[in-house]
Amino acid sequence: MAKKWYRIIFILLISFTLFTCIDPYVPQLRSFESRLVVDALITDEVTANYVRLSRSVSNPDDITEKVSGATVILTDDLGNSFILEERNPGDYRTDSLLFRGEPGRTYTLSVETAEGGQYESTPCMMLPVQDIDSLYYQRDRIFSDETGEFREGISFYIDSEEESTAGHYRWSYDEWWKFSVPDPSLFRYINDSTILQVDTIKRTCYAHVHSDVIDIENTVSGNTENLKGKMVHFVAPAESDRLLIQYCLEVRQMSLSAEEYEFWYLMSGINEAGGDIFDKQPYQVFSNIRNLNDPEDQVIGYFQVSAVKMQRLYVTVREALALGLPMYQYECDRQEKGPIDYPSISPGGGMTFDEIYWAHLNSGYTFIKPIFTDQNALYRLAFVRSACADCTLRGTMQKPWFWVDLN
Repeated sequence: MAKKWYRIIFILLISFTLFTCIDPYVPQLRSFESRLVVDALITDEVTANYVRLSRSVSNPDDITEKVSGATVILTDDLGNSFILEERNPGDYRTDSLLFRGEPGRTYTLSVETAEGGQYESTPCMMLPVQDIDSLYYQRDRIFSDETGEFREGISFYIDSEEESTAGHYRWSYDEWWKFSVPDPSLFRYINDSTILQVDTIKRTCYAHVHSDVIDIENTVSGNTENLKGKMVHFVAPAESDRLLIQYCLEVRQMSLSAEEYEFWYLMSGINEAGGDIFDKQPYQVFSNIRNLNDPEDQVIGYFQVSAVKMQRLYVTVREALALGLPMYQYECDRQEKGPIDYPSISPGGGMTFDEIYWAHLNSGYTFIKPIFTDQNALYRLAFVRSACADCTLRGTMQKPWFWVDLN
């Protein structure tokens, strides 16, 4: 999500420098100006809300410069102020015990950088949002524009029956899944006379992915049917190990103001353009945050204020198999090699165990265990692709705090 966000910011900055006209033209790009980037979200959830500050870069692949040492303050319409703590460079958080957003209240964000730059958002009201009445799934078949083929999988849907005054919505989701690698590394190779058992077998982990999809809806015209049977996500079990043990989808439904809806609508348009500023006419860059001392200093990003309703749904491997879906198969490419497999054709030829070990490591394999003869002599070394041997390459062994095993 962060990489895609900064690529969009890069396109926004380029678009900001172009003349918008109908006649053919050669755009004159101004010299690059680093700008403050604000990614801030305040909700009514019991959590540490965040404000992330950075500086824009001239190339989206460059390392982002975090803005540290700033004073970040939230103020509500009752005159209460809350100072955010910098937990990591450029990452400022509220105290979940002291601050929780409240629908109906209006919030203002103030930022003063270490260099003295002063920025302030427009006041933003937190609009209420209705509950997600149900989150469910069913077998589905969707067409892929990328491959030109149909994908078999599971589509997830939500229903929201209650009327709401919000009128504008955004949805996001988080995926968690439990998975086990098929050939975990059991031993650690030192040399052909020293092979030790590993301290921890990294077999089972939990993976997590946050959505980077911009999913918004406008129901001001009274079209609330889009909140019933709304598809929020699709998973193809044959394409990943998400459904091999147990999967969890967490969906958030958020209220938006009309202004924030327009911001996300703009962002989705840039996203659909595929990152090519010449696909469409350049977009106007706008934000609800301004530099109090320099109106020409364009801020990138938006101060988001949303009420949130959330639901989770688990899907077990048993439930996925009951749908008759094709499941994921690991490609481990197991290799068992020893000096016997590399016979010498000249004095000093062949390969030693050490050479075999390093050759496989440098080719993307992980050593998993030794193979001995009946006389307990080292015969071969066993390797697999690293993703099949160490689950921590794609996840963590720490179970999510909310996780419930259903198998």
